[in-house]
Amino acid sequence: MASITSVQLNYLVFRYLQESGFTHSAFALGYEAGINKCTIDGNMVPPSALITLVQKGLQYLEMEANLNSSDPDVDEDFSFLEPLDLITKDVYELRKIIREKKKNLQKDRDKDRESDKDHEVERGRAREKDRHEKEKELEKDRERKEKEKEQPKHREDHSEKEIIANQEVDRNHTKHEENGPSVPEPMEISTTSTSQPCEIPGTDVTILEGHTSEVCACAWSPAGSLLASGSGDSTARIWTIPDGTTKSSLQNGTPEVLILKHVKGRTNEKSKDVTTLDWNGDGTLLATGSYDGQARIWTTNGELKTTLSRHKGPIFSLKWNKKGDYLLTGSCDKTAIVWDVKAEEGKQQFEFHTGPTLDVDWRNNVSFATSSTDNMIYVCKIGENRPIKTFAGHQGEVNCVKWDPTGSLLASCSDDITAKIWSMKQDKYVHDLKEHLKEIYTLRWSPTGSGTNNPNQQLVLASASFDSTVKLWDVELGKLIYSLNGHREPVYSVAFSPNGEYLASGSLDKSVHIWSLKEGKIVKTYTGNGGIFEVCWNKEELGQSPRRHGFTFFGGCGCALHSAGSLHPPMLTASRLVCLSGKDKFSLDYYPEEIVLRFGYHFSFNTGLVI
Repeated sequence: MASITSVQLNYLVFRYLQESGFTHSAFALGYEAGINKCTIDGNMVPPSALITLVQKGLQYLEMEANLNSSDPDVDEDFSFLEPLDLITKDVYELRKIIREKKKNLQKDRDKDRESDKDHEVERGRAREKDRHEKEKELEKDRERKEKEKEQPKHREDHSEKEIIANQEVDRNHTKHEENGPSVPEPMEISTTSTSQPCEIPGTDVTILEGHTSEVCACAWSPAGSLLASGSGDSTARIWTIPDGTTKSSLQNGTPEVLILKHVKGRTNEKSKDVTTLDWNGDGTLLATGSYDGQARIWTTNGELKTTLSRHKGPIFSLKWNKKGDYLLTGSCDKTAIVWDVKAEEGKQQFEFHTGPTLDVDWRNNVSFATSSTDNMIYVCKIGENRPIKTFAGHQGEVNCVKWDPTGSLLASCSDDITAKIWSMKQDKYVHDLKEHLKEIYTLRWSPTGSGTNNPNQQLVLASASFDSTVKLWDVELGKLIYSLNGHREPVYSVAFSPNGEYLASGSLDKSVHIWSLKEGKIVKTYTGNGGIFEVCWNKEELGQSPRRHGFTFFGGCGCALHSAGSLHPPMLTASRLVCLSGKDKFSLDYYPEEIVLRFGYHFSFNTGLVI
């Protein structure tokens, strides 16, 4: 008889956690069990494989308990056993349960037969009573007809009055229909634009070959047309996509690419996976973080400038401060480290959390916030040995923290199904946002309000949840403005356009939507080959109109760029779209405004970029 090995079972459990949205648990199991070394072809394993296996096992137990019962009557509905009985009891106990339930069922049937006899007697009495009642009604009808014959004229006059009244009602009804209804019907926010198609066609895609394993991260340089990507093949790559490049010109030749190797020799070591990357403010340096706990700084020429080693676990988050003199990293080893880039050494290590550090975000050039699986948020400052602020209030892992444009408010989201807004002026949260139905994975502030390039627009907060919705919040009142319900699966990322007029959202349903916030409609959408895990807009380019922005979205195994002129209907013409997906490839698509996408499942084996 065939049996399942521990390696195969670990893989099925890993896939179950991944498909169910338990990303942190899936990561921990995958890392500790060495899923990357497993020889199982993930493409051959169907979705929900573990659940299917368990269900078949329960069905086998149920069949065994029924077919081996001493009762020869096995032609029954197999509904005597509950799933918990099948899991907690052996076959002997299951047979005993079946026998007892069959006995009880037979007793119930005997009682039903006796009850049916009693009911039949009652129904006979009721039928006799109904017959007498009908006879009385017939007698009354005969009496009424006799009276009507005696007063024919009165009856005639009464009929004429009814006809006139009915005609008057018909005339009033016709007039009402011509004038239209007097009460307006409520408006509904549509999730799609019906004025024109918004789907980006797959025919507008060009392939760029590159990575040999899953693509984990990508980002545009703020200084030019350089696209950085990080992969499970232990490399990061810097792609040069010149301004004004056309689809036809790219088809005639591949873009220049620099390969940044994170390990010498063989490049299939899982510990060297590039997990995160970030450009400094002027686009002259690229920082990468990997599973080996090391941060590396590279020049735009592809030269390794610095290797920063102190973490004892994978780096989950990595950010430059605005000035560009410090690099901040958060790791699975429960710490955050600020690195002095010029001195090429650690400036200070912050060891306050009791669980892995999931996210970090700079407040200004010297202070920042960290979040962790320990449900806590700490605000730290370089030179201080203790947090300058502690925010406690979440009841689950804090997945993301983000400062507003002025650095006065901090937003956080958690597995406890809430998002919260905090102020440095008080210890308790300012607002507790509770409209989501499942875990909230990430959130973003709009580039509007005080301290931004759009000071006359309202500051809002967007949150993305596993309940398949994106919600926009009024920051001052702490109230829900409206919900965007266009996705069918968990939403992993959201991003506002630089002018604050559009919002991009990426979901496990393999689609990225670009929403017009003025109209509440989808104006562009793209469907990839796997779940989309992150979206971000490129900065505005000098000399371009305010509507020309760049946008990036990516997931566990791919990345894409989109460039589109005016996103506003009916000017939704071509845009350049870059996506990381497929088989170790990139592809380019041209439209007037730049967007990058990255999509695919974590730990999957799609390995390319589609631009």
